[in-house]
Amino acid sequence: MKKRATIKRFVRVKRKKLINSFKYAFCGFKSAFKREQNLKIHVLFMILVIIMGFIFKISKIEWIICILLFVVVISEELINTTLEALVDLVMPEINPKAKFIKDVAASAVLVSAIGAIIIGLIIFLPKIVELII
Repeated sequence: MKKRATIKRFVRVKRKKLINSFKYAFCGFKSAFKREQNLKIHVLFMILVIIMGFIFKISKIEWIICILLFVVVISEELINTTLEALVDLVMPEINPKAKFIKDVAASAVLVSAIGAIIIGLIIFLPKIVELII
């Protein structure tokens, strides 16, 4: 009987840790969203693409591609935000190496965002042209 109580306690502790990890992750996203203008822009574009996806009735594969692009761009923006905060914490004064790290991290977001825009145009432009013509 004692072993069963120990197992239940173990499961309860693990469940609480799991719930807390999700809570911390949502809290992190909320904090980044409040602080970072670029994250707000990426989320706004994500919402616009979702609306356009419903309007133009994009295919299942096109939805999957769009969702993957949302995940990549927003994840990279969150990583960039983390790196910038970490660099500011470790190196509060202006330093060429710190600038390099921040610039390269920002360029990773830019590359993925440009790729997402190009793919979005490939998906949506023919549908928009078809609607106009």
